[in-house]
Amino acid sequence: MSAGAEPKSEKLTLKEAVVVCGLCLIGFLVVRTFAFQQFHIPSGSMKPTLLVGDVLAVAKYPYGYSRYSLPFSLPLFSGRIFAAEPSRGDVVVFRLPKGDADLIKRIIGIPGDRVQMIGGVLHLNGEAVKRERLEDVVDTEELPGHAVRVKRWRETLPNSVSFTTLDLFDDGDFDNTEVYTVPPGHYFMMGDNRDGSTDSRDLNEVGYVPFDNIVGRAKIIYFSIGDGAAAWQVWRWPAALRFSRFFMTIR
Repeated sequence: MSAGAEPKSEKLTLKEAVVVCGLCLIGFLVVRTFAFQQFHIPSGSMKPTLLVGDVLAVAKYPYGYSRYSLPFSLPLFSGRIFAAEPSRGDVVVFRLPKGDADLIKRIIGIPGDRVQMIGGVLHLNGEAVKRERLEDVVDTEELPGHAVRVKRWRETLPNSVSFTTLDLFDDGDFDNTEVYTVPPGHYFMMGDNRDGSTDSRDLNEVGYVPFDNIVGRAKIIYFSIGDGAAAWQVWRWPAALRFSRFFMTIR
């Protein structure tokens, strides 16, 4: 450096700071639109697979993209691009057909399927889905202040996808239903907590879900906190964090 020369400033100029912030925002929007979206579990409708306080990464690319893949669901195009059909057993986030909320459930019926509950047993296309009784669990969340013994079942769909369901009541509201015939271009969603889920069995609240309404597939739990704590309550982390659920894949 020659005598008298001033050292180059390492501070960002206002213009450079604006460019950096703009690039960060663009990067976030690209990831948010085309790759992954964060989703918080607000209810116990997918227990025991997903618990209240789980934070998920939802992949958008498995099924292609619709307007609901975009931030704020901007109606920039109709239909679905780069579409790939979901499978029975996939856990998906979707836009409620009769509202503006996002829900998370498991795909049970694909287009053309006939779905029915008989005596609490899931039937697909006239056949009872294979299920195996597991050890009961004691739950203190379904009825606050009361410990409840809950039945568990291991269900296996015709495509060999297997998962655990809960059966809280022997005669729940949707333990016996009509036959639901899934229309073309639609899917039938159910929660794994069969007596604690508002799903496609309730035609007035959810019903059949159009393919375009599917946001993406739940892939991994990357954060989880229990005991009614919020993620921002860092002083409660030592006791409330569920480290055993961190980075669990969702099946």
